[in-house]
Amino acid sequence: MRVFITGTAGFIGFHLARRLLEEGHAVHGFDGLTDYYDVRLKQRRHALLREHPGFTATEAMLEDLPTLQAAARAAQPDVIVHLAAQAGVRYSLENPRAYVDANLIGTFHVLEVARQLKPRHLLMASTSSVYGANDTLPFDEQQKTDWPLTLYAATKKANEAMSHAWAHIHGVPTTMFRFFTVYGPWGRPDMALFKFTRGILEGTPIDIYNHGQMWRDFTYVDDLVRAIRLLIDAVPPAPDARTPPHGWQAVEGDTLSPAAPWRVVNIGNSDKVRLLDFVEAIEAEVGRPAQRRYLPMQTGDVPATWADCGLLQRLTGYAPRTPFREGVARFVRWYREYHGV
Repeated sequence: MRVFITGTAGFIGFHLARRLLEEGHAVHGFDGLTDYYDVRLKQRRHALLREHPGFTATEAMLEDLPTLQAAARAAQPDVIVHLAAQAGVRYSLENPRAYVDANLIGTFHVLEVARQLKPRHLLMASTSSVYGANDTLPFDEQQKTDWPLTLYAATKKANEAMSHAWAHIHGVPTTMFRFFTVYGPWGRPDMALFKFTRGILEGTPIDIYNHGQMWRDFTYVDDLVRAIRLLIDAVPPAPDARTPPHGWQAVEGDTLSPAAPWRVVNIGNSDKVRLLDFVEAIEAEVGRPAQRRYLPMQTGDVPATWADCGLLQRLTGYAPRTPFREGVARFVRWYREYHGV
């Protein structure tokens, strides 16, 4: 395949690109290398990808539509995977404009490219944050997502709606996937695992919100990437192709739109882990206790996330299962090596 991936200098995009390259596919990456966090980490990810002969890249912003169009036309992708975004729940409270520019305008530009090039499949990242104030656990794709708690979540909810409209109007088969608290080597420095590991190693206090009474569905990055790779081949059929002569068979709990070749799928570990257990796993791997600073719940946070991934398993035969302690151990080993600790 020829795959066009936005966000290849980012955490998830890097891992997905590397997996596809190792399978022998051609990957063209598109990334703006913004300074939201240490650009050197992003540059190192891209440098590793460039070691593969099948990788090419354009470094530009999604808001630059002519450059995005030119890069995509040159790549002639069979598949587009849109991962680039302004990430971070808490940062959306500080710099909301960045989310409008990257997540709304940038995603609209990706949709325009897909409309023009008509790839076999367009896959786009959403997030568990769209479940917002919904308190029915585990979260499944049929639940309402009408109460976002941050602008980040609102932009991702908007992306889902935008992509559905484009799939209906222009017929581009589209899968939105909602991922849950992804962690692992080469992760983002603003995420909890990175902050906790750094703080414990350096002997500085770590902030634990809601006094530790939080639960997350921690999803190891290799599991997420494997799920995305399998979903690439699970192309949503058009409404008029869902009849027996076409060989299509219904899947229980499918989120296929009645009006478009479009669906949404959760990707998580199908488990909720207490935040304090996660901290203790890092302490055990590092070999020293954390200096814990307990704080109230932050605005926009939710006490718990937990994914129902039954649809993913029925569509692909796969369900993420990496135990969080194993994933934490892999991350800490990478962190020590990368930082020379």
